[in-house]
Amino acid sequence: MAFFRQYIAPLIVVLVFGLALVAVSARIFLPADMMAPAPISAIPASQSAFTPALAPRP
Repeated sequence: MAFFRQYIAPLIVVLVFGLALVAVSARIFLPADMMAPAPISAIPASQSAFTPALAPRP
């Protein structure tokens, strides 16, 4: 058990950190338009989750 705690567990932590670092750093190589925020489209009132019961009163 000591072998796992001293060698294997830290290795797993370092590998997970390295994988996360590579995934985040991969954004540098994406095309410019893929790095932009997603466009916000207007939702029609019929598909909206807004209900009149929750509407603010004037």
